Amino acid sequence: MKKYIGEILLLLTAIIWGSGYIGMKVGLAHLTVFQIMAGRFALATIFLTIIFHKNVKLITKRVLWKGIILGVILFLAFTVQTIGLDYTTPSKNAFLTAVNVMIVPLIAFVIYKRKFDGFEMLAALLAIIGIGFLSLQGSMQMNIGDFLSLASAIGFAFDIFYTNMFVKTEDALALTIVQLFTAAVLSIIAVIVLGEVPTTISSEEVSVILYLGIVCTTIAYVCQNIGMQYADPTKSALILSTEALFGTIFSVIILHEILTSRMIIGSFIILIAIIIAEVKPAFKHEKKLESKVHN
Repeated sequence: MKKYIGEILLLLTAIIWGSGYIGMKVGLAHLTVFQIMAGRFALATIFLTIIFHKNVKLITKRVLWKGIILGVILFLAFTVQTIGLDYTTPSKNAFLTAVNVMIVPLIAFVIYKRKFDGFEMLAALLAIIGIGFLSLQGSMQMNIGDFLSLASAIGFAFDIFYTNMFVKTEDALALTIVQLFTAAVLSIIAVIVLGEVPTTISSEEVSVILYLGIVCTTIAYVCQNIGMQYADPTKSALILSTEALFGTIFSVIILHEILTSRMIIGSFIILIAIIIAEVKPAFKHEKKLESKVHN
């Protein structure tokens, strides 16, 4: 029963994150990139600190420096992603960002010299083909928004890679609180330095910040952390990767985005690549079990 509750919570997280692309796109019509990020991360930090105040006591020096590293990475990734969203559509931004699933093994190869396996190479090849269908224009060039979305995927891949390393020895929620606090401080500094401190704020702007800060960050992180405690790790990653699919669905329903046949084909190919990259560990595990049984 707990397993199904965990999977439902993870699906809810994916749906919320999918809707977040729309929230950011709408927000960019009223606010700057750093105003959105400052409001979002500051609110999330406050709420997470209140909800999980007991975990604040678990913030040691190690948690602090590791959380700061994750916060800087998160700040850079969100900066590039949100700027990219200003030049491309939410659906393309969502799918291109989701390519981080294929980039994580590349980081492991570059830093730790871990070799690629057949599944990772196939997933990477399909992702490249899918990106071509999704983003390349008639002139065979990507626009700046698509390029920035891919760049943000690299940032989020580093975030996933180092988060997976750090949570093995540190408290996950304590790390998250420090990470979001760091991202909030950096965003607020950017707002001040760039002279973007708002003198007035409209109800639309408040609504966007509240939704992104409370729903897309605080609630989503809580659902993710609780869900991952009960759900299978492979299924968890696969369910969360569907945020790109939900981002596209919300773009069509809410923003009335028109999808071309090429975009649909590209999105479908990238989704297949993500699934291959995520189900690979389970398949390899089953193969090992079969070989042990036969032996």
